[in-house]
Amino acid sequence: MEEKKLGFGCMRLPLTNREDPKSIDLPQVMQMVDLFLEHGFRYFDTAYPYHGEESEHAVRRALVERYPRESFHLADKMPILRVKAAEDYPRFFEEQRKRCGVEYFDSYLLHNLGCDRYVNVQKFGAFDFLAGLKQKGYVRRIGFSYHDNAETLDRIMTDHPEVDFVQLQINYPDWDSAVTQSAKCYAVAVKHGKPVTVMEPVKGGTLAQLPEEAQRHFDAFVQSGKGQERHMSPASLAIRYAASLDHVSMVLSGMSSMDQLKDNIDFMQEFHPLTAEERKLAEEITEIMNRTIRVACTGCRYCMEECPKQINIPDYFGLLNLHAVTGKVSNMYYQRFSMNHGKASECLSCGRCERICPQHLSIREYLKEFSVLYSE
Repeated sequence: MEEKKLGFGCMRLPLTNREDPKSIDLPQVMQMVDLFLEHGFRYFDTAYPYHGEESEHAVRRALVERYPRESFHLADKMPILRVKAAEDYPRFFEEQRKRCGVEYFDSYLLHNLGCDRYVNVQKFGAFDFLAGLKQKGYVRRIGFSYHDNAETLDRIMTDHPEVDFVQLQINYPDWDSAVTQSAKCYAVAVKHGKPVTVMEPVKGGTLAQLPEEAQRHFDAFVQSGKGQERHMSPASLAIRYAASLDHVSMVLSGMSSMDQLKDNIDFMQEFHPLTAEERKLAEEITEIMNRTIRVACTGCRYCMEECPKQINIPDYFGLLNLHAVTGKVSNMYYQRFSMNHGKASECLSCGRCERICPQHLSIREYLKEFSVLYSE
């Protein structure tokens, strides 16, 4: 039986406290896992740093300890940014196996590989380490997740034809982006004959909650009856866009509630590729969003791991986008988002956040803009 194309991304699990990424709502996660498996979906994706290093533990408790190992596909990732020497690889891997409670991973990736990180990955022998894990049966497939330019991706895949797949950021606003280069990176994967797993198909939730003008355009399309789904949603358009690509084998969705899970199951249970009219709709929404969204932040929060002042960069950028779309300044939300975090004006301009940002954002410049807007 062909594997269904929807994967459960464990980066944005439901929380009991929105301000605490570690406060995973485990009972709800268990219910979501049950429903996901009940409908024939099998793929789960986690990583070492997700949810303040609690995602892997949640996967163990909600999935591994409750279902036979052969009934699901589990992917995990080596945190290459924390690797300082070759001996760190086996240490992290054994810790991840213990956290997840498994003997092996179905898929195992180098996490967030890019031009700068490739130097250390080569220096410390990461690909040899992965190949050894596969040879010994500790992983079934090896690959890497990637946020960088197509030229570097081509070099990596040429140097390492032994990888089984690559994980790329693909969504319709990023398809022709000069920064993300989704289309060009996808073309490189196709050139090397490697299947693609898609991350960020909904762009950190941006494509599930469209700006007002884009939402009106989407609603008009749905009311016209041109869509082929019974209950078409913005999220369904985004996920189906990625899943419609011929060389995409899996699309990960970071589902934060039972409602989001049910919506995704509804349209991916019997998957239908986008029609020409639906693809045109995605292009039109992209044009609208390019005129309104100020900062293309996906809320991955990698930047906060590196920030010495613990500035709440993703939520501050959310407020910048709110102002760009509505003209509103929300001091109430700012007070909430800045609680126990550094202010934007406290930025040291060290650039550590920008070096790790998958979207290659000019974070320091946006923080200066935010400081002026909120008169810090």
